[in-house]
Amino acid sequence: MKRLHRNPIDQPKQSDQQNDGAVARISEIKCGSNPIKLMGVFVVCLMVAGLEDDFPTAMDVLTDKVLDGLLSSEFDKSSCLSRYQSVAYRKESAHKPSSYLISRLRSYEALHRRCGPYTQSYNKTVEKLMSGQHTEISECNYVVWISFSGLGNRILTLASAFLYALLTNRVLLVDRGVDMADLFCEPFPKVSWLLPSDFPIANQFNNFDQKSPHSYGNMLKRNPVGNSTLQFSYLHLAHDYDDQDKLFFCDQDQTSIQKVPWLIMKTDNYFIPSLFLIPSFEQELNNLFPEKETVFHFLGRYLFHPTNPVWGLISRYYQAYLAKADEKIGLQIRVFDTGTGPFQYVLDQILACSLKEKLLPEINQNEDIGSLPLNQKTKAVLMTSLNAGYFERVRDIYWEFPTVTGEVIGVYQPSHEEYQQTEKHVHNRKAWAEMYLLSLTDKLVTSSWSTFGYVAQGLGGLKPWILYKPENQTAPDPPCRRAMSMEPCFHAPPFYDCKRKTGVDTGALVPHVRHCEDMSWGLKLVDRENEM
Repeated sequence: MKRLHRNPIDQPKQSDQQNDGAVARISEIKCGSNPIKLMGVFVVCLMVAGLEDDFPTAMDVLTDKVLDGLLSSEFDKSSCLSRYQSVAYRKESAHKPSSYLISRLRSYEALHRRCGPYTQSYNKTVEKLMSGQHTEISECNYVVWISFSGLGNRILTLASAFLYALLTNRVLLVDRGVDMADLFCEPFPKVSWLLPSDFPIANQFNNFDQKSPHSYGNMLKRNPVGNSTLQFSYLHLAHDYDDQDKLFFCDQDQTSIQKVPWLIMKTDNYFIPSLFLIPSFEQELNNLFPEKETVFHFLGRYLFHPTNPVWGLISRYYQAYLAKADEKIGLQIRVFDTGTGPFQYVLDQILACSLKEKLLPEINQNEDIGSLPLNQKTKAVLMTSLNAGYFERVRDIYWEFPTVTGEVIGVYQPSHEEYQQTEKHVHNRKAWAEMYLLSLTDKLVTSSWSTFGYVAQGLGGLKPWILYKPENQTAPDPPCRRAMSMEPCFHAPPFYDCKRKTGVDTGALVPHVRHCEDMSWGLKLVDRENEM
């Protein structure tokens, strides 16, 4: 049996300490006069001045007030600067977490502390897993999330797995993959959420698929009654899952699944909308989220805090290019067409949407630039794309010509990696930084089907304008539409009535689960008053 190890999250890394100074120096710039919200600036100024240790009670009260109690106050602030400094970079959310959600998060943290890695309870359940002996359901049961797919997908699926753990009183443990610890701070105090590297079946994760002997769907094919004596079960919830795998979303199957101590989950889907269609979860979800479109908004802000190196990328870029603008516009461009861009029809669509929705002003090709007033309103346009061509064209338009409104438009793009490099550390650091920067904008335009955009809109609490997916290399007309809600889309939902055992349109069963704007067969959460 493993002895109880001290968790690494209690010890700040050397790189964190070095980065602490770098971020602090940036934050020194105009603490009193920076146009960022007064409350947020006060937080940063206290940190920079080193008053945190002298006034811990006041600091905790202020932070708790700003974050509406969503986060625990038990963290070491220096180990994750973004957890507390981020309030100075974004507007206060218009949405408030329910008192019930806050209570359940504190209860989950207590459960995680009792059952997390290398605790006595964890060691005991791992010992039984290794021995193969069956055990009755106990206080400490687990769902293990396998790191799989691109970064946007990983963020959305991890939020889905956490909510499922919350609903079923399980402990969430996270497969480290190649860079999870490098990108995200620990979200729970005292005990890590990372699955220990010596977990007995971790070396099997890459081989798990629908045909695996422990796959829940595969077991149902062999034994429709189910097997309640299993030590672990593999849940295949990826986009290629079949009808048996999808029975995970049926109440009667959840009853069987809850008898298994260890659930190993692999998914590239934001499957939360279908959890709202499981009757046994309905009341709990209503209590947790009275506003249905805030699910990822709150879970994302609770779970995902950039590590100090990533926060350095974010804070430096924000201060250099975005902080002084009167308004910040985000343009997230993802092109799924093959071939070498930039494509003219994509540029035409970006401009048509931005101008039609008055996100950007028209240009004046006749105006003498010398006659413009000196104190114009400024807009910073943050563009993200694998290709630099769209940024260059938009930047040149607003550099070469004045605007009809007199506004000055600055256009910026942090990186252009040319192609997605899922397993590359530096690439994923930049991708995470750019998602977060987009979430700090005032208005946002996103691309259809893009999980990158879903993450940004959810973290920022933004209802974006969604660019329709082009067909036949032609800019759509209309070019975009406003989203019904800030929730992500579930791209591959089941269409099955568990009681009647027949096909059904799951986007027409309840008012708060509707088909997505950008993917007609997908599902997303909405609030009734936001339906369009």
